[in-house]
Amino acid sequence: MNSTDTRPVLVTGATGRVGRLVVDQLLDAGVPVRALTRHPAAAATLPAKAEIFTGDLTEPESLDPALRGAGAVFLVWTAPPRTAPAVIERLAAQVRRVVLLSSPHRTPHPFFRQPNPMAELHAGIERLIAATGLETTVIRPGMLASNSLAWWAPTIRAGKAVRWPYGAAETAPVDDRDVAAVSARTLYQRDHAGGDYVLTGTESLTQAAQVGVIGDALGHRIAFEEMTPDEFRSLSEGAAPSEVIDMLLTAWSAAVGQPAYVTSAVADILGTAPRTFRQWAADHASAFEPGS
Repeated sequence: MNSTDTRPVLVTGATGRVGRLVVDQLLDAGVPVRALTRHPAAAATLPAKAEIFTGDLTEPESLDPALRGAGAVFLVWTAPPRTAPAVIERLAAQVRRVVLLSSPHRTPHPFFRQPNPMAELHAGIERLIAATGLETTVIRPGMLASNSLAWWAPTIRAGKAVRWPYGAAETAPVDDRDVAAVSARTLYQRDHAGGDYVLTGTESLTQAAQVGVIGDALGHRIAFEEMTPDEFRSLSEGAAPSEVIDMLLTAWSAAVGQPAYVTSAVADILGTAPRTFRQWAADHASAFEPGS
């Protein structure tokens, strides 16, 4: 979309970690937003300026009202792949531009080259979109800084040592706010059509070092203890699909002794350096404190 295009942007996954922030970024830039959610009750958390639509990627026809008259779509695929062809066909029929939140499955680094069901899903979606001729931008965030909230916050809040596998594995966590800012910018600046961007944070940090950074933000040391992969699998049973657990373990194993892949894409697009993990930890310290 160029600056004179007044058509709204449809944001799928609008109540998710990144999608919710994209809604804010677009509204701040004066871009009209249609927010798609599967659950109308969840829309209560969205800004009043956003136009709310109920729809589900598993029911392609449910997207039609939200797509009608839209200029672009921020696509976060959160469903099984079976309805992807029908959804992409509907997008191509009604909009000119798609920004896809994907993964760095093409990135030449051991961390991203392991067997990965999510990467296979994303690659399939990308092929479908490419076949339509839509103006497309692909956003590929690496490890999100906010994963720390799910992985380590409950243990840290309880005052316990963080026990985790592959503490020496290095990643470059990217702040969700930077991912959203880049996504929003590419939605309303047409010169990013055809772009393919891998987004990372500023520095390579081991997982143990990331826990240490969170401790610095809290003002006290957090002990880190190595956990075996088998123990991690056992403790994760029922909390996540086994293929996801295997994906994480193989990726972390491959990252040991390998500096993380770091790009300048965030700075190149936004004109400002990405937030550091230390900044992210300071801004989210309260989420790791007891009783939060």
